[in-house]
Amino acid sequence: MSARVTVLTGGVGGAKLVEGLQQIVPGTHLTAIVNTGDDFEHFGLPISPDIDTLLYTLAGLSNVRLGWGREGETWSFMAAVKSLGGEDWFNLGDGDLALHVLRRMAKDAGQPLSEIVRGFARQWGLGLTILPMSDDPVATWVKTDEGLLPFQRYFVERRCEPRINAIRFEGSDAAFPAPGVVAAIEAADMILIAPSNPWLSIDPILAVPGLRQALERKNAPLVAVSPLVGGKAVKGPTAKLMGELGLSVTNQTISEHYGELLDAMLVHEGDPQPSGLSCAETDTLMNTAEDRHRVAIAAMDLAERLTR
Repeated sequence: MSARVTVLTGGVGGAKLVEGLQQIVPGTHLTAIVNTGDDFEHFGLPISPDIDTLLYTLAGLSNVRLGWGREGETWSFMAAVKSLGGEDWFNLGDGDLALHVLRRMAKDAGQPLSEIVRGFARQWGLGLTILPMSDDPVATWVKTDEGLLPFQRYFVERRCEPRINAIRFEGSDAAFPAPGVVAAIEAADMILIAPSNPWLSIDPILAVPGLRQALERKNAPLVAVSPLVGGKAVKGPTAKLMGELGLSVTNQTISEHYGELLDAMLVHEGDPQPSGLSCAETDTLMNTAEDRHRVAIAAMDLAERLTR
């Protein structure tokens, strides 16, 4: 297929979809715009969890068992940190450290995140374009029954246990889309939203001024892959979050959340489809390379059907 495809994505689920698309779409025609609201600094190092998950997945380096980090990882650094009384709630593997140290050095030398990511992707032979949503810092914070928490404290340290009642994206008002982001939306023949958490992974992208507006002006169809399977999230706190915000855990709710941006939705087979929207269904679980290929094909077929 020669269609130019742009994907808005978060971490694990989105990386699986992009991996499936990479089996079909030439790298020159595939762009992933990645959430950086999860980014933070730890031990003085800049961490970009969603970008790194995508890099590791596409390079064949991801730890499939854990669902994050590198395969074959060792943990000498964290053991030493713990022995010295340091915080060990967020694990950094010995191999994973290389990415963060090099990113620190590049940032200190004045390189923007988009340039740093491009260099990593080129070094690992990844043909597609990977773009952070912005080179400017945007931080997801959640208001919970335990107070206001930065995202990684909520997600990793507290394992999503606190109840959320509001979400905010600090710095988003002053951020600009990273170079190439708006152009990738404008040039796309189809735009996909990965099965990432709409509120925590996709909303930070949409919060960057100019990015939602570019999507509103788009000529290409926009198709979302639902993150729900049988009314539950495959991974992460999507369903829990929706309930805490007083929302029904349904594809209808997700469709209404994206509103007029959305042209169609791909849902898990047998799940209720949102009304007033073009839909298709397939088994959206992506445990194997064949699964990821199937879901990517189904999402693209739905977008092409709208184009025809």
